Amino acid sequence: MKLVSTPRIVFLRELAAEILGLYGRGRTIVAVDGTDDVARAAFADDLAAVLEEREHPTFRASLVNFRRSRAEQERFGPESPERLFRHLYDFSLLRRVLIDPFRMGGSTGFVTRAFDPDRDTWIEPTWLTGPPDATLVIDGDHLNRQELRDAWSYSVLVETGPESADSLGNLSGDHDDDEQAEADRLYRTEVRPRTRASAVVDLTDPGLPERRFFDSC
Repeated sequence: MKLVSTPRIVFLRELAAEILGLYGRGRTIVAVDGTDDVARAAFADDLAAVLEEREHPTFRASLVNFRRSRAEQERFGPESPERLFRHLYDFSLLRRVLIDPFRMGGSTGFVTRAFDPDRDTWIEPTWLTGPPDATLVIDGDHLNRQELRDAWSYSVLVETGPESADSLGNLSGDHDDDEQAEADRLYRTEVRPRTRASAVVDLTDPGLPERRFFDSC
């Protein structure tokens, strides 16, 4: 379906063309990183829509659906910025049911949602398959971390302005804002995501995304 050509869609078409120019064949995983959950998820949704506009098979997933249960998180001690950063998500599960089988291609099934963070319960898995050439767009916070960065073919870091470094967006709404902000700062200090991302996008004005370039040294 042809999308309305707004400045945001035009920007995303250019980004999609870049991604497909590099990784148009085989299975590609594109990560959309950022601390503003709402802006990040909307950007990932729109990127997936633009890829589909090009009749390129595309799947969507969010890291929030691969969280540990509250009981599992408590095994790592009381809630703290360190625990939020290190132990909020189950990366082993993410790789086992989504990343690895998606990359294998063929008839191998994969799961795009494994956990419901609002109900704090597992989701009955829906196993999907796709064609040999397909892209998975996954959004989440802290996606350029060491444990995951080798999983992505291409990664986008979205920022929502000067205050984006301390953005407090949280889809699940069950963490103290100060602790989440400290976890975000820990991520930036340890990982330096701007130097890891394939593209950094300023979403200060959501309707007018701008590509940013930074010295990686």
